[in-house]
Amino acid sequence: MSSLLPADGSRLLIGGKLVEGADGVFATVNPATEEVLGLAADANAADLDAAVAAARTAFDETDWSRDHAFRARCLEQLRTALQSHVDDLREITIAEVGAPRMLTAGPQLEGPVADLSYAAGLAENYEWETDLGVAEPMGIKTRRLLRREPIGVVGAITPWNFPHQINFAKLGPALAAGNTVVLKPAPDTPWCAAAVGAIIAEETDFPAGVVNIVTSADHTLGARLTADPRVDMISFTGSTATGRAVMTGAATTLKKAFLELGGKSAFIVLDDADIAAACSMAAFSVCVHAGQGCALSTRLLVPRAAYDQAVQAAAATLGGIRPGDPADPRTVCGPLISERQRARVERYIDIARAEGGRIVVGGGRPARHERGFFVEPTLIADVPNSSTVAREEIFGPVLVIIPHDGDEDAVRIANDSPYGLSGSVWGTDPERIRRVTERVRTGTLGVNGGIWYSADVPFGGYKQSGLGREMGIAGFEEYLETKVIATAV
Repeated sequence: MSSLLPADGSRLLIGGKLVEGADGVFATVNPATEEVLGLAADANAADLDAAVAAARTAFDETDWSRDHAFRARCLEQLRTALQSHVDDLREITIAEVGAPRMLTAGPQLEGPVADLSYAAGLAENYEWETDLGVAEPMGIKTRRLLRREPIGVVGAITPWNFPHQINFAKLGPALAAGNTVVLKPAPDTPWCAAAVGAIIAEETDFPAGVVNIVTSADHTLGARLTADPRVDMISFTGSTATGRAVMTGAATTLKKAFLELGGKSAFIVLDDADIAAACSMAAFSVCVHAGQGCALSTRLLVPRAAYDQAVQAAAATLGGIRPGDPADPRTVCGPLISERQRARVERYIDIARAEGGRIVVGGGRPARHERGFFVEPTLIADVPNSSTVAREEIFGPVLVIIPHDGDEDAVRIANDSPYGLSGSVWGTDPERIRRVTERVRTGTLGVNGGIWYSADVPFGGYKQSGLGREMGIAGFEEYLETKVIATAV
């Protein structure tokens, strides 16, 4: 598959060395064919302990946390090395993640790699110290200095849907801030992380222990990392249910927890919008990477008077998108990551039927794919916002369409959700759009197709969609502590 991976399986990066997993290896599977791709190192608790110890030592006993220019150089070095291996990384990502080839030129690979330069720039150019001036608190003339410092050891736990994007969204700012990191990637996508580990070990000057990558089939390792008292912060992306468990584990040592969790975002179409165009865009976007994106807008809210037209437009787009081989440059909707995930999506479709929903298009497995974890793009109509499929995150190519009775009602429905991660608003009157965007309680909003995703834009959610922000200055500062030094003058 790639020169980045040994024939007998990838290895762990612990303390600057590539080592075998103590529990041997486990298989990673191609979701488009259901065939075993190869083997990955299977870490156990002892491996994780060694990784945390290496990260602790690197933070406590080296000048990594204080040498801003060196950190910037290492991050730029990593970006350059990754770009030199981009073709190998692309093939790994397509095969292991089931990511459509077209997405690897953007958020599945090349975009996040390029964004490491943004993190490197922060390491060199951030204002680490701020002079707060002289004051006389309690009558004592004092000069105050505000200093920002790294938190320490960061435990990063990442999911399988956009592994490079999420891995680098954590590694980049955490390392730029001067922290050391133990990365625990999802068991479904170990090769994507392991390949990066090999590049770090063999082609960069990162000191031993600064970056540690621990792949494992053992889901309990994430909980061990979260509770470890040597770890100062947990940065987690995944489901809201698991996020609650991470928050509970972090509470045992009162460590900081950044949580980027689930979403059930609303795509609001106002009555002055081009109904057909807006609904077609909503339907297309929910098929990207088979709907496996937390920020995708999976509730389509349309004017009641245009409901039939909206259903027809969304159905036409969904019915025209055929799930296909992710290696094909024309594919938008590839497979789901696993049999488990496909069963989850199919269960939600069955629930929709049981609750009186109408499956307008899709709802099954594509006939032309005998193998692979594929599901047809699906439109569910005639269900209220209180239905299960409108409340819970499905994580598949499934769109729920719901009528609204004007702008106020659309905002009410959009906000009637435990989540608040992202969303969209389509219309033509700027003032109406402004009023709607002001009232929708969500972390990001796209207006008329506007794209918020960028290295310099903070991403995160309201309510049960998480705590904190990732990317941008706000995301960088998640990995910093604030210290104030007061000197009598």
